[in-house]
Amino acid sequence: MARPGRNSSSDSILSSSRTFFATTKTSMGRHLLQSERNVGLLVDVLRSLVSERMFYVHDFVIMPDHVHLLMTVGGGMTIEKAMQLIKGRFSYRLAKEFGYAGEVWQRGFSEVQVMNEKSFEQHCAYIAANPVKAGLVGSPEEYPYCYNSLARKKAAGARHLAEVAQGLKPHD
Repeated sequence: MARPGRNSSSDSILSSSRTFFATTKTSMGRHLLQSERNVGLLVDVLRSLVSERMFYVHDFVIMPDHVHLLMTVGGGMTIEKAMQLIKGRFSYRLAKEFGYAGEVWQRGFSEVQVMNEKSFEQHCAYIAANPVKAGLVGSPEEYPYCYNSLARKKAAGARHLAEVAQGLKPHD
């Protein structure tokens, strides 16, 4: 039996969490994810599932006809179930909230387990470069439908709120 290295973290040895790079495509390559409305709905679905502690999303990019996710699932969750939750909840809400009646996703998805930090970084780089490679933008920073762009917006909004709050405080 193999023994863990002396400097191994006991949390990582005992952890049943697994990290995956997963991709899912829209049905028949339709560009269902090119509208801000549909992208916003998918982001909301991801946020709600993360807040429910179904899984953790490290990075993502939403392209017009597919999604790449870098996510960690815990011991009580499989990547199959996580993807089913994402695809199912998005499809349900797209139909219910916006009246979409067609097929949303292709069957299945692809995934690769991320086994080390180098692989993690390579998948992050792939996600960032995907919109550039597809010719949608000139640089990754220009693409609005990805984790980093949304995080920048959130941080800018928080800074703005802090500045507004500063302006509302009485001055000495």
